[in-house]
Amino acid sequence: MQHFYRSHLGIDEVLALAEQFFPTLGLVNAPKTPRTRTFSGELGTVQISARPEGGHYLFIEAVTDQAGESRLDRNVKRFFVLVHRVANPAHKLAAAY
Repeated sequence: MQHFYRSHLGIDEVLALAEQFFPTLGLVNAPKTPRTRTFSGELGTVQISARPEGGHYLFIEAVTDQAGESRLDRNVKRFFVLVHRVANPAHKLAAAY
């Protein structure tokens, strides 16, 4: 599956967060490129890439090798929540009923 998120953080900050988050799931970091990180393990493989988009935004893309809403895909969404919390620490996430 393919997921994406836009953020105000820098490329280095996002990739550093990915390097901290995904190894906690038992995923191993493969050889890296300047804007991409690939993690693989028992859950599957995820590739995180970050590139500037439209001025001050950063486009973060996560591609997994899973076919549906897998555990890895749910953790990619958790990673995006982490990125959001780092970018906007004062914002409180709440349900919109």
